[in-house]
Amino acid sequence: MRNVLAILLVGGKGERLHPLTLERAKPAVPFGGIYRLIDFTLSNSVNSGFRRIYILTQYKSDSLNRHVRNGWSIFHHEFGEFIELIPAQQRVGEEWYQGTSDAVYQNLHLLEHGAISRVIILSGDHVYKMDYSKMLDFHEAKGADMTVGALEVPRAEGHRFGILRVNEDERVIDFREKPTDPWPVPGKAGFAFGSMGIYVFNKDVLVDVLRSSPEGRQMQDFGRDVIPSMLDSFKVYAYNFIDENKKEAQYWKDVGTIDAYYDANIDLVSVSPVFNLYDPEWPIRTYQPQNPPAKFVFAQEFEGGRMGVALDSIVSGGCIVSGGRVRRSVLSSKVRINSFAEVEDSILFDGVDVGRYCRIRSAIIDKYVQIPPRMEIGFDLDKDKERFTVTDSGIVVIAKGTKLKPPPVRFWMPSIERAGREP
Repeated sequence: MRNVLAILLVGGKGERLHPLTLERAKPAVPFGGIYRLIDFTLSNSVNSGFRRIYILTQYKSDSLNRHVRNGWSIFHHEFGEFIELIPAQQRVGEEWYQGTSDAVYQNLHLLEHGAISRVIILSGDHVYKMDYSKMLDFHEAKGADMTVGALEVPRAEGHRFGILRVNEDERVIDFREKPTDPWPVPGKAGFAFGSMGIYVFNKDVLVDVLRSSPEGRQMQDFGRDVIPSMLDSFKVYAYNFIDENKKEAQYWKDVGTIDAYYDANIDLVSVSPVFNLYDPEWPIRTYQPQNPPAKFVFAQEFEGGRMGVALDSIVSGGCIVSGGRVRRSVLSSKVRINSFAEVEDSILFDGVDVGRYCRIRSAIIDKYVQIPPRMEIGFDLDKDKERFTVTDSGIVVIAKGTKLKPPPVRFWMPSIERAGREP
């Protein structure tokens, strides 16, 4: 794969994931306890044999930069391998990136170095497993100029995707963004080909196409602009996604909304998750800080009713469950659950501290938030909406840096009495 260059586009704001993306780029959002979203695309790249990777950043990339620097410095420059973060630099004008293809256009100088003949464009904010080398093989076999990664989606859901129209040979003959009546996949009337935002180009074709428009800036988006412009003059093919997840159903998640993000995380704690993190043949790499093992303390029969326990949950390194109960939840590193607290169906980021007697359910709590003793979250959504973000489905999101005051006595005393506990 030494002639292949991978370019990851990670500059988007991820506004539908607010407030989780208020202080970080979407690919830097934590996932599954110890990972960041970008880890899945990077792991796919490494597992596919790619060793030359550029990451194009723009929006609030500080934590993303640290994560990649600390966890992904695994390549050897003396052998021509690298992973490099490239910030937006206004190299060709006064504007920042105007879209996916414009980001690549503004960095075409990166393609001038080394023996590069193929370029693969990737997004850093989806959760899936894919061997990109199989897509490269397909590209070569078809003699394609451009190949688009395609996912079979039910036609009823096609309005959420850019849809590819293909012939019997899988050549793309038309493309539309989010159509109301998507074209069916040949031979599968109930499905449509949705673009995955993954593109393989012959390098010379990519350079020529992006430089062909007046002043080079009209090609702003690969889906909206580049694909339609190439259909008449170039060979553009659709590559049907092959899942490396080893489950019955294909898994590819756009966790671009709070509800989708929450559902994908909570699925991981099920007995047999749809997405498999534990496959040694397809490892998911990440940055692993030097945390001590997770710890569970206090047993009911010795400590007056306290029991530190986590059931059907992911518990990361450095966590202490000190006399509290956790069910169906994801605890990131260094979370502390104090005595008599109850956490259910929730996602807690690094360093969250849950005070005594708290009750939390269906919540996402961002880094280092301290939950005062006796606070209830997720039980009175009207009250939660006054303080936090609450989705239509009832997921409560507490942003990073939120300062919480202890509740008044009248707020917590009834729940304590119902539980038969002493305050």
